[in-house]
Amino acid sequence: MNKLTESIKTITTHEAKTHLSRFLAEVGQGGEVVITRGREPVARLVPVRRRGKAVGRPKVGVVTSEPVKVAADAFAPLEGADLAAWGLE
Repeated sequence: MNKLTESIKTITTHEAKTHLSRFLAEVGQGGEVVITRGREPVARLVPVRRRGKAVGRPKVGVVTSEPVKVAADAFAPLEGADLAAWGLE
């Protein structure tokens, strides 16, 4: 028996129902579990492969970027040619 097959645990559907949390913890640690109905394998529990580092949402109030800078005249009223360009004169 090689190292790969030694790390795979085989359980019955009854054991899976009764001890699912325990088997999920084992799978979370990198193990693998095959679930059988009688002697026939019907399912396999394996760890989820993650692509890169998981990025969660930041907590409320945590600054994640530089503040936006707005020019001092950004909210100044439009005049003359600018009003005409926007069709507001």
